[in-house]
Amino acid sequence: MKRFILRQPADLGDALGILHEQGLNARPLAGGTDIVVGVMRDQLVGKGMPYPGELVDLTTVPSLAGVRVDDGGCAIGATTTLVDIVEHADLARFWPMLVEAAAAVATPEIRSIATLGGNIHQRPRCWFFRNKDFDCIKKGGEVCYAVKGDNRYNAIVGGHLCYIVHPSDLAVALLALGANARVASKDAERVVAFDDYFVSPRENLQAETVLRPDEILTEVRVPYASPGTFHAFEKFNDKGLPTWDFAQVSVAVAAHVVDGVWQSGRIVLGGVAPVPYRATVVEEALDGKDIDGALVEACAAFRTVTRPMSHNDYKVDLAVVVLERAIRKALERPSTPTGES
Repeated sequence: MKRFILRQPADLGDALGILHEQGLNARPLAGGTDIVVGVMRDQLVGKGMPYPGELVDLTTVPSLAGVRVDDGGCAIGATTTLVDIVEHADLARFWPMLVEAAAAVATPEIRSIATLGGNIHQRPRCWFFRNKDFDCIKKGGEVCYAVKGDNRYNAIVGGHLCYIVHPSDLAVALLALGANARVASKDAERVVAFDDYFVSPRENLQAETVLRPDEILTEVRVPYASPGTFHAFEKFNDKGLPTWDFAQVSVAVAAHVVDGVWQSGRIVLGGVAPVPYRATVVEEALDGKDIDGALVEACAAFRTVTRPMSHNDYKVDLAVVVLERAIRKALERPSTPTGES
């Protein structure tokens, strides 16, 4: 690992000022389990992603940590650790899917230091992107080595030029829950729906979110579910365990169901696309139908949008199975409380 300067600002204004002044030379730091232990240790650099000379430690900013629950939903600070999310009683009651997703990340040791913001913004998974010996197109080169190489874990839908997969379990759950991100820079603040937060390689090869270099995520806001909403999170990885590793396929479901009929809902997949992928083709196949009768055919509709590569067509079958499992899991539970008194 190369040398860098660690900055520890006292408040949000100081942190944003450093990022504004330093531009691409500085990067935000939270738990550091990806940027330090992964990207910087392995020197994953290229003309598209310069090595940062400074890291701005956001864990020294008190306002960025913690969970607040009010009449409109919950607000979770960007540096809130995953273990704090898992152990929060109100989150477990009103947003159990989010707690499930946080509990599915890595190991207990990593969850104790990894943060909400860090998990959402971790760099994508791809053997070639994560290997310093390959100057892949994502790092500013001219070739996506996954196209002709070992692509067993790469994207089966939404790939374009680059076939990375988005690794965040929490991002999948937050998109299904209809969450918003509050983003701040030195001079402004804005709110971005998670529907619009993630950026595919088709839009920008070197970016994964809409954040500019001088912006940071400050908090995530999650609304209460409407009455009759059923939630579930399901994850399958290479080890066949519910945690410890990145998802080959994950599914988050937030379904509004009345008398067994799908009224509306969101189904989001992780591990299959460069961004958290909303499976509208499955949602539309279930719309207004009795779920028991329509579920198998609706989940199979996901096949129509996939474009597997030479070694990852198994992920199409796997995704269909995990989709069905997640939806059935959601319906086997009581509907989520709405927060109404």
